[in-house]
Amino acid sequence: MGRALWFVAGAGAGVYAMTKVRRAAEAFTPEGLADRLAGLSRGLHLFGEEVRAGMAEKENEVRQRLGVSFPGGPERSGPQALTDRRPDRPAAVTTHPTTREARD
Repeated sequence: MGRALWFVAGAGAGVYAMTKVRRAAEAFTPEGLADRLAGLSRGLHLFGEEVRAGMAEKENEVRQRLGVSFPGGPERSGPQALTDRRPDRPAAVTTHPTTREARD
């Protein structure tokens, strides 16, 4: 029983190590490096979008609390036109189509 257990444990460790080595070798090929850089680039892009959306949301919240309208009035469009300044209506928040809510 003891030898069979150690044999199975050794075989499992060998398979695990070979799999890790093969994946590491594939990661350092030109295609693997290009894939990693593309993934990093996409991740940074998505992170930037999330940060900008959070900043716009927080700015909208602060402006609402302070009762300050955007310079140029509420008729502005784009990311800066986040509020409708009528006090009887809640502020309308616009989101970019690639934000988390649009992707889900």
